Amino acid sequence: MFLFGEAIVSQEGKPPPACEESKELSESTSASPRPGHGRQRLPKSLERQRVVYDLEEAKRQCPECQEKLTRIGEDVSERLEYVPASLVVIEEACQKYACPKGCKVVTAEKPMAPIEKGLPGPGLLAHVAVSKYGDHLPLHRQEGIFRRQGVELSRQTMCGWMRQGAGLVSPLYELMKERVLDSKAVQTDDTPVPVLDPELPRTRTGRIWTYVGDGSHPYTVYDYTPNRSRDGPEEFLKAFRGYLQADAYSAYDHFYKEPERGIMEVGCWAHARRRFYEAQSSDLMRSTVMLAYIRLLYDVEREAREKKLKGEARRALRQEKSEPILEDIRAYLEREQPQVLPKSPEGEAIAYTLSNWKALTRYRDDGDLAIDNNRAERSLRPVAVGRKNWMFYGSDNGGRTAAVLTSLIATSKRLHLDPFAYLRDIFERISAHPQSRLAELLPDQWKAALLKVDGKEGG
Repeated sequence: MFLFGEAIVSQEGKPPPACEESKELSESTSASPRPGHGRQRLPKSLERQRVVYDLEEAKRQCPECQEKLTRIGEDVSERLEYVPASLVVIEEACQKYACPKGCKVVTAEKPMAPIEKGLPGPGLLAHVAVSKYGDHLPLHRQEGIFRRQGVELSRQTMCGWMRQGAGLVSPLYELMKERVLDSKAVQTDDTPVPVLDPELPRTRTGRIWTYVGDGSHPYTVYDYTPNRSRDGPEEFLKAFRGYLQADAYSAYDHFYKEPERGIMEVGCWAHARRRFYEAQSSDLMRSTVMLAYIRLLYDVEREAREKKLKGEARRALRQEKSEPILEDIRAYLEREQPQVLPKSPEGEAIAYTLSNWKALTRYRDDGDLAIDNNRAERSLRPVAVGRKNWMFYGSDNGGRTAAVLTSLIATSKRLHLDPFAYLRDIFERISAHPQSRLAELLPDQWKAALLKVDGKEGG
């Protein structure tokens, strides 16, 4: 009963009594200052403008003896100010030279533009892309912002820029797809997105799929499909061999039933937990017992993170501590399953867990696998937030454009890069970059090169 006693007590409105020792501990803890609070130091990388406030000449005399005051130092404080972004017109003047004898005229060449004969520079192109796909600012709002700065840029024009920008970095996107599929384990999930259809009086539902690579292949790649059929993941994963961690969506089942595909299913305990959490309203006791059991599994994972265990060390810890918990969970579910209605929320949660038991316990035998695919679910959060702002994709082509640019932006954030700085550099260089050295522009290798340069400068 101790497993679900606390939840039942809380449901009755009777909080468990706290002992005097715990009260004293909480009081002493609250009395001591918590680290990390208060004003943080401003980054040294920010530009600083020094403003000096000095005494007037008439006040530089001692009010007591009238002697001239001597400067002994200064009190320096910092205030953070905001300088609005500005648009700059770059005039590109290509100098022309002619032979005095009239033989030939030679004109200096300018670097290739991101969009041939297009208006935007790489910085503007990157800003519009990051604002929409990284910061969820739809194009019609950006249109209003630019208008306040005195420049008329229609949303249709910027939409065309995004399409051309995505086409420009498509080779890099395809290379990221190849690298993701080299992962030992790939996490995947999907989410619906409304799409305009000129043949329908309303929007229809498309899908955005996410594929998250492992630590050796730190890429988050998105794919757009017009529907949720299995054709999308089938095409994307046709060259993949390894562990696929996802929910129990039936479109993936044929991957696991064909041994020649070399794909092994890994379940997600977060999905299983969610079913028991939602079943609390109909069966509090059994659901709370299961939530407590799953909490114990996650306690083992927390211990592994705190001890920074990887690979074989994490597998050994799971074998020692998670294995007995998993055996107890299975025994409990098999004992309780005949006692509940199959179509009840609790019955469906139990059936889901037992029917996917092999996939749910596979992580126990490999320390490189995760207990859930929460990383994939978190990678879809920007799409869900953006969906509330830009409302819909204008077409299937718009969905593919979003998938390409969002992949680069999300991977940049995953690697703790400034997505604007990364995209600006990529848009500026990729047109003239050799195809054989395309890997140098991948976010992780771009970051490594940046750190190497900074290290040399620092030395």
